[in-house]
Amino acid sequence: MKSRSLTVAVLAEGGIAIALSFVLSLIRLWHMPQGGSVTAGHMVPLILFALRRGPVPGMLAGLLMGLLTFFKDPYFLTPVQFLLDYPIPYALLGLAGFFSRHPIAGTVVGVAGRFLSHVLSGAVFFAEYAGTQNPWIYSIIYNGSYLLPDLVITAVLVALLWPYLRLTPKTTGAPS
Repeated sequence: MKSRSLTVAVLAEGGIAIALSFVLSLIRLWHMPQGGSVTAGHMVPLILFALRRGPVPGMLAGLLMGLLTFFKDPYFLTPVQFLLDYPIPYALLGLAGFFSRHPIAGTVVGVAGRFLSHVLSGAVFFAEYAGTQNPWIYSIIYNGSYLLPDLVITAVLVALLWPYLRLTPKTTGAPS
């Protein structure tokens, strides 16, 4: 069983994943008017990190990425809205870490967690944008319009990269 403690190597890898995610988040293929973007796979490094290192390191890296995202594009109404739109949804990407043997399922679960957090925030804090439409339906459609394409991009890239990034078991015995 592999150790999933926060070693220096895990922390360094997490920092690299956060940095790559942040840089990729700057490459916006499509930007929504009230927030949210389809990017060049900015969730991929966080998902791969969670798949490699487990849910706890993945959630911590996601939480930090969520905070960086706030500083890049800050929008703050209430503390709860802040939590539901920034640290929590990105931390939920770390749920992918429960699925290291099924990386696409892990990708879907992680992005679904992010989606649910954004939908809750949208329905509760941004209901005025729904007009006469049900705020929950509006929030699902709005958030799905950028997260579904981002999920497809992320899943394709994870499927292509995962075979090359899995951790290999440590060999036992004396060093050569």
